[in-house]
Amino acid sequence: LENLQPEIKELAERLRYEVSVRGKQLRWSEKVARFHFKKNMRRIVTELYVRDNCHPFKATLLVWVQIPMWVCMSLALRNCSVGALSSEVQEQFSSGGALWFTDLTAPDSTWILPVSLGLVNLLVVEV
Repeated sequence: LENLQPEIKELAERLRYEVSVRGKQLRWSEKVARFHFKKNMRRIVTELYVRDNCHPFKATLLVWVQIPMWVCMSLALRNCSVGALSSEVQEQFSSGGALWFTDLTAPDSTWILPVSLGLVNLLVVEV
């Protein structure tokens, strides 16, 4: 989308000139000329989006998928660790870890998992 902005700006200036010339020929009012400019500008921008396959909605599509997934995963993890009423689940969490985190019910005192998760997320966002 950013790469198309200079081309859109150039096309808008050219279209503005063409509409003003045509408006003077046909004696359009300012309102009618603005209507024709906006209508043709929308058509041109849509053609550019189709040509380069970069509709603005595509950029937000990932967010609309990730937000519900993040909420569901957060609630599921919270319900597994805090909301588990069964002693069997609590017992499995207290003995089911690996490496330095052998007890999954205890907070990570070394901060290795939260920091590494934050760095990985930052790396994904930056890439």
